[in-house]
Amino acid sequence: MSQKQGFFTHETLEKNVGWLIIATIIVVSIAGLVQIVPLFFQHSTTKPDAGIVPYSPLRLMGRDIYIREGCVGCHSQQVRTLQAETERYGHFSTAGESVYDHPFLWGSKRTGPDLARVGGRYSDDWQRIHLRNPRDVVPESVMPSYPWLEKATLPTDDIQARMRALQRLGVPYTEEQIAHAPEELAGKTEEDAMVAYLQGLGLNRRNVRVDATTAATAPKE
Repeated sequence: MSQKQGFFTHETLEKNVGWLIIATIIVVSIAGLVQIVPLFFQHSTTKPDAGIVPYSPLRLMGRDIYIREGCVGCHSQQVRTLQAETERYGHFSTAGESVYDHPFLWGSKRTGPDLARVGGRYSDDWQRIHLRNPRDVVPESVMPSYPWLEKATLPTDDIQARMRALQRLGVPYTEEQIAHAPEELAGKTEEDAMVAYLQGLGLNRRNVRVDATTAATAPKE
């Protein structure tokens, strides 16, 4: 005699695709929540690292242009903990560096080098030439040219709306910063904004390290 099987068995899932899909979604959702929810309450993932401050209006516009032009499709901003990466790019990336990034731009594609620590590695002039025609400074580069950024004037009419939207997401912009934002963009080009954005990437960790070294070597009174 065959023994009657209950409904909640492996056989039920194996023979019913619909129930298998539902059960898989439930299991994956629970596992995901167990991993993700605690991160919302850990200071290491919700508090800014030392030296991390909200983007200035000019850098914020540069970041939006960076997104608009698809730069994230070829450049990551995530130095992993592998020795080869930390030796080439610098200290590995941490969640506290991206708390004000909406959306974050970690990425995984590296047609070009990672840019998480590119700030200050080249001069402003080098960055401008590189944007206008990358082959002038890196002959083997396959990066597209962006010559129009040099003459494209930054709009000033929507920067306050952008900052208020980020303020609602938790970025601590003050009303004074928002009020004076259009003044900072007056007369600036999209190239100015892009260079400002790139030149600030990773400076927080470098500046904090310099400050710590200075404090450690300073003579004690």
